Amino acid sequence: MSSSTSSDQIHGRLERSSARLAAVQALYEIDMTGVSADPVLQEFLRERWKNGNITTLNELEQLPELASPDEVLLAELIHGVAEKREILDDIITDALSSDWTIERLEVILRATLRAGTFELLSTIDVSAITIINEYVNVANAFFDDNKPGMVNGVLDKISRVLRSEEMKKSGK
Repeated sequence: MSSSTSSDQIHGRLERSSARLAAVQALYEIDMTGVSADPVLQEFLRERWKNGNITTLNELEQLPELASPDEVLLAELIHGVAEKREILDDIITDALSSDWTIERLEVILRATLRAGTFELLSTIDVSAITIINEYVNVANAFFDDNKPGMVNGVLDKISRVLRSEEMKKSGK
């Protein structure tokens, strides 16, 4: 494998990871404001993740190192979750312990679980383990308590239902 190929693969992974993070932020905004998916997606593509509002070198240096999101994946996640929200909520509810409800979850946690569940349901070319790890990483960006562990447990439980054969083969 050439160094440019591995560099391209790494860059592609970073763009997909950024898309997942941006999607969760957009889904949070949709849930909080009740705005439909399209205007929020357009705002994210036009305004967010851009350095257009930076006026000094110091401001630029203080930005976290984030890749631009994979716009196709970002759109798929936002539209897919919006279109399948009820189905996703039913799947998540079945995976939650009896003392939790989907409504009781913090909004950003609910957005993370919806996006992860949508990918487990709809994205067969990405392994369940990868999807779970990606959304645990997203949860780590927002929480420093037990929520990333909860994301791991709930998505693992969901993957064992939606992708039982894959999970058996992986030995997980």
